[in-house]
Amino acid sequence: MSPADGPTGKREDRHGFDDTKSPITDALGKFVPQAIVKRSLSLSVRTDKETYAPGEPVELTVEIENRLPLPVAVHTPTHRLWGWTVDGELEASDERVYLPESPSKLSFRAGERKVLTQTWNGLLKRVGDDDTPTRWVEPTCGVHEIGAYLALDGTRPEDTTEIRIVD
Repeated sequence: MSPADGPTGKREDRHGFDDTKSPITDALGKFVPQAIVKRSLSLSVRTDKETYAPGEPVELTVEIENRLPLPVAVHTPTHRLWGWTVDGELEASDERVYLPESPSKLSFRAGERKVLTQTWNGLLKRVGDDDTPTRWVEPTCGVHEIGAYLALDGTRPEDTTEIRIVD
């Protein structure tokens, strides 16, 4: 690493600015249509291992990458930017989730890869009613699908992987 390399390993000038960043590409990135931004983002999900005991926590790693050579921002219709599921249930729960209608955005530098982590406690939340209390239950033994997605309308970057729960 040379003295001109900054803490990120990228070349910085004597004022601390990344010399690989161009104001022109920043400006161009603001004009990229959302349909193209959505298609330029890739998402993958993986777990820390493939087999778990009932009720064992599962570490999820979600990677989102901007494949464009321009900085972009993707706009979400609600405050949620991304989500994860277990067998199609948001955050391993049958509870209804209410989010503010305020839109949000997720910004990426050119070619940036964001890595997000989440721990699922290994239990499914079952919301009760007046007669039944809310409870946490172990999923059945067998194969379960773990998913992750960007919270966008229509076609969105998403991915799934499978885990096996065994006694």
